[in-house]
Amino acid sequence: MTPSLRWRLVVPVKEAHLAKTRLVTPSQLSRPGLARAMALDTLESVCRALTPGDVITVTSDEVVRHAADSMGAVVVADPGGGLNPAVQAGIGEAVRGATPRSGTADLGVAVLLGDLPALRPGDLLAALAECARHDRAVVPDLMGTGTVLLTGTRGALPEPHFGEGSAHRHAELATVLTPDLPRLRQDVDDRAGLAAATALGLGPRTTSFLAQDQDRRAASSAIEKS
Repeated sequence: MTPSLRWRLVVPVKEAHLAKTRLVTPSQLSRPGLARAMALDTLESVCRALTPGDVITVTSDEVVRHAADSMGAVVVADPGGGLNPAVQAGIGEAVRGATPRSGTADLGVAVLLGDLPALRPGDLLAALAECARHDRAVVPDLMGTGTVLLTGTRGALPEPHFGEGSAHRHAELATVLTPDLPRLRQDVDDRAGLAAATALGLGPRTTSFLAQDQDRRAASSAIEKS
């Protein structure tokens, strides 16, 4: 990573009841609860990788707001209207918050989606180091269709076009990077994604949340055998 480059990173997080509508959870587990757990594991890894004050969480989910605040992240209210307006609000805060300290010449702005429960701090730092070599960069998910990380140096982040097929849209504006970082690139939109992330090793909140299903199955089995 360029030594003088300071990263400010935006993590948009939907209100839990609106998040991950395609994800069918195991057994009777709460989908909103699982979405929150994954987002908070992602956010914690980001705050361990970067200075927490350079992490901007855009959300209107009260649980996530309180958790992000306790981690030291900057919290911005979701303006509504979908993912891209939320990202834009975060980018605005990232640039405004950096100007008094360093201006935009030495500023890297990044957007990371909050559904990466296997992410580790080192994965993010390695990806940002590679992204720092490019004015604009996009890292697709492992399927190659979605975007997990979008970056711009000197404050010049590409116009965000998140949503289905976003990697192709961002590729028209940025250099496509495919680092060998599966824990960074494995997002979770459905059961297959959750299984793949589980195989890579989930963060503590997601692990604990999913353990409820294992405990329930064990209890049910014990009742049946009694």
